[in-house]
Amino acid sequence: MRRSTAAYLDIETTGLGRFVDYITVIGIYRCDGGNTRLIQLVGEAVTGDKLSRALKGVTTIYTYNGSRFDLPFIDACLGIDLAVQFRHYDLMYDCWRNNLYGGFKAVERQLGIPRQLRGIGGFEAVVLWWRYHNHGDQNALALLLEYNREDVVNLKALRERLAGLYF
Repeated sequence: MRRSTAAYLDIETTGLGRFVDYITVIGIYRCDGGNTRLIQLVGEAVTGDKLSRALKGVTTIYTYNGSRFDLPFIDACLGIDLAVQFRHYDLMYDCWRNNLYGGFKAVERQLGIPRQLRGIGGFEAVVLWWRYHNHGDQNALALLLEYNREDVVNLKALRERLAGLYF
């Protein structure tokens, strides 16, 4: 029997409009049994080909609000419909079924999922990208990538917490 490989996926963008803005970072946290690997596609590396290679062998993709944001944005920008190619599970709806509302950071706080970077959200991620892009600020890029890393790693923690709520 073939093992299931999960990928926790989150994107950072230059804004909310998938037809006018673009993806700056795609974070993927691959979990295959006990093996985990973080993949981050950044800037010009955000391509359909590189995304397909990063997801090779994955069976299920987990997101938070990915049905309404991440996956449609990826489809519009890269021409890849991940919902057709993979089993997609949007953890936001499980949160709603458990009376956990708000954005991902609010749900993390409600469930006690720790986060090292505080005070950074989607708006700040856009600002960090432009500081890097326009001024070559490597510290801004490092902070953006750490923010994205925490997002995808915490998606796994969220899934595990939600699984505990069902028993």
